[in-house]
Amino acid sequence: MSGGLRRFLDRLSDRDVPADFAGELTSDERVLGVAELAGGGHVVATSRGLWLPDGDRARLVGWHLISKATWAQGALTVVEADETGAVGGAVLLADRPACRLRLQRAGRVPEVVHARVTGSIKSSHHRELPGGGAWVVQRSVAGQDGFVLQVRSDPGTDQDAVRTLAANVAAQVGRIKRPD
Repeated sequence: MSGGLRRFLDRLSDRDVPADFAGELTSDERVLGVAELAGGGHVVATSRGLWLPDGDRARLVGWHLISKATWAQGALTVVEADETGAVGGAVLLADRPACRLRLQRAGRVPEVVHARVTGSIKSSHHRELPGGGAWVVQRSVAGQDGFVLQVRSDPGTDQDAVRTLAANVAAQVGRIKRPD
């Protein structure tokens, strides 16, 4: 498909980057959906992740760093995780407070977000630990081969227990990937 035809079709299907978009897409990043925010600005879903407003800029949150996203009553609520460290081959995560975005025109963004977040999860399970528990998740990362092993603890969970769990699971995954 020619570049001109693709741009024309993108404009018709809400996949064209808005003129006031404050982020910078990579050359291989495809726009999958654009939503107009109530009060101005946009949320842009791409092949790499979700571009969220951040002051007068936009910042990309990779699909593998979105712990939860819900769509209800005209608002997209996103819980983003920060990488806080690593143990063995596991990445430790901590959730940020939920970010609620009222969408004036949602377009395809809610369905794209749902598909990409759930599609990035290869496996997940919850383990009870002292003071709470932790989610152990294997996720694909857009633009990379393989998966990343993530451990995200519930609030109040003993962090030594989380690190021990992460080390044990990473060792088990390593043995599965590279048998002796």
